[in-house]
Amino acid sequence: MKAKETSAQKQSLDRTFMELLGNIQSTMMTRHQKAEVMIAGEQLRLRLHDSKLIKDHRHHLRTYPNCFVAQELIDWLIAHKEVPDRDTAVQLMQHLMDHDIIHHVCDKWPVFKDAKYLYRFRKDDGTFPFNIEVKIFMRGQRLYEYLITSKDSILQLRQEKGVAYERSFPGYMLIDWLLQNGEIEGRRQGLDLCKALLEHDIIQHVSLKHHFFDSGLLYQFCINFRRRRRLSELLHETENEEVECITQHNQEDQADSPFTLRKASPSERHSDFLSVLKRHVTCEELLSPGAPYVKRVLTILGDDLGWGFVVRGKSPCYVQAVDPGSPAAAAGVKVRQFVCRVNGHSVLHLDYRTLSKLVMTGPRFVTLEVMQPLD
Repeated sequence: MKAKETSAQKQSLDRTFMELLGNIQSTMMTRHQKAEVMIAGEQLRLRLHDSKLIKDHRHHLRTYPNCFVAQELIDWLIAHKEVPDRDTAVQLMQHLMDHDIIHHVCDKWPVFKDAKYLYRFRKDDGTFPFNIEVKIFMRGQRLYEYLITSKDSILQLRQEKGVAYERSFPGYMLIDWLLQNGEIEGRRQGLDLCKALLEHDIIQHVSLKHHFFDSGLLYQFCINFRRRRRLSELLHETENEEVECITQHNQEDQADSPFTLRKASPSERHSDFLSVLKRHVTCEELLSPGAPYVKRVLTILGDDLGWGFVVRGKSPCYVQAVDPGSPAAAAGVKVRQFVCRVNGHSVLHLDYRTLSKLVMTGPRFVTLEVMQPLD
């Protein structure tokens, strides 16, 4: 009887875990996709204004301000090599319509048509739906622009636990800046704002181990609002995350990815990881018989500062850094270990952000099942 009850409790815990995991993944994916669409749409809107493609049009004795002709826009997209053909252009613009970025001037057509119809960006006529999530996103974007362009920006190369992070800032310093620039009325309001920015994936602790505190802990922006989005990215939103993290270091005017910069020369910077990242290791390869990995089960008891390790990658995630003297280091967590299970549940097919949040929102005791390279 007790065995049946234990089995039923385990099944119930598994269902709860999977529901929590599904909710985290769904929320993060939705926010990421919405953020990318909003940024790409705004960049396109500004470019079209500069190109004078958005202007007043007269149709049936009525003037429609700040709009564009669908056919002319598609011609422009092809001429600027944003899309390969007209069908792809229609798909792209329909994607923007589905996310309430553009609409037909009379809301007569719910679909985007390659015709002499007039469409308009919702930000140009005040019909953009400003819900709480969008307001926080736009507040974060505005703060990023102020901080990245200010002469004495608080976004600087700083160190936390011996690891250097570019364009990072202490929590207390961001609140100081908000107060000095009239963005908030008091520190309590600033703390609430910064917590909202973190909860909506606008900023994050540099090693994903803490919520936002009015303290010396370091944080970074998760989103590089200035990176020029190619519109084709909106139709291919499953890019390889690892390639993006490496190539972004060479792009001008862009915030370097967190977690990858350490106090070392460029040739040394990724020496611990290149043997893994030169090619993607699949979950099947990792678990196949005879694979050059050994399974280890590690139990970590977190302290007041967290657990002391950083994961990166996706399907599977791997350990990128371990703080010396941390609970993770004491438990035997090492760089380049692949994380297979957390507290008995498979995490092989998760990305590092979901896995990190899963650990952070779970119990202080964390049991990791990892695959460690034999060499």
